[in-house]
Amino acid sequence: MLMKIWAVMAPVLACAGVGYFWGRTGRPFDTRMVSALVTTVATPCLIVATLGQSDLDLAALARITGLFAAVMALTGLAAWLLIRASGRPVRVFLPALTFPNTGNMGLPLCLLAFGEHGLALALAWMMLTSVIQFSLGLAVVSGEGLSWRLLRHPILISVVVAVVMVVFQIRLPAWLQNSVALIGDLTIPMMLITLGVSLSQLRVRDAGGGLVFAVARLLLGFGAAWLVCELAGVEGVLRGVILIQSTMPVAVFNYLLAQTYRQGPETVAAMVVFSTLLSFLTLPLLLMVALP
Repeated sequence: MLMKIWAVMAPVLACAGVGYFWGRTGRPFDTRMVSALVTTVATPCLIVATLGQSDLDLAALARITGLFAAVMALTGLAAWLLIRASGRPVRVFLPALTFPNTGNMGLPLCLLAFGEHGLALALAWMMLTSVIQFSLGLAVVSGEGLSWRLLRHPILISVVVAVVMVVFQIRLPAWLQNSVALIGDLTIPMMLITLGVSLSQLRVRDAGGGLVFAVARLLLGFGAAWLVCELAGVEGVLRGVILIQSTMPVAVFNYLLAQTYRQGPETVAAMVVFSTLLSFLTLPLLLMVALP
């Protein structure tokens, strides 16, 4: 079991470590450009290439959506109650506590732990997270309400394409499938390297509040996922994917949005750094619970 856990952790640590030390040495790395490339090109290609060839059907996607909604509702409610009890601003803390890093860390972990089937499930979970984060989450942190710009986002478009392919059992021709898959293969290593670079550049100023709420992010996510899986009788790979994706640290996107709308970016940066470091330390325990 220990060797299996290390086999999952090592590639994640290696890629993130490359990014971290690259950033610390001051070498050039255009984080915004790479993030835009991964978000608008590579990730949509990965979604179409993986889900379009997976054995998931409409019933499986519907079940994942229901489980996701339950986990997200429990996590958001618990986070809101914690924020209200602590007297902290909702616009700063609610998105960070609610939306985990299902992309940079969640996808590679699920791929390495459960193979292509696990990756397909993790992608479905990440897609749902992205849709909610860039609609309701963006509305909370910006204070401007929902935006129709989400409908033009490449990830959402790829979600629609992938769902149509799943429902109607459409398969891309070999030349197109290979091309899309090759571009999609950029996603996971570039996500991890970018995560490492981002961690090397974030400056922690609100260490106290950041550490407390970083711990809360991991506990709330795991608690909500475990409870939903127990009540719904979820087992096997799907249970493992839900536990891993829900217990990921604060997503870096939360920091970017907090910085854009000036909603406590220093505090959110601290939450990102501390929750990521803590997740690396607690990852062996999480994998022991998540692996079948």
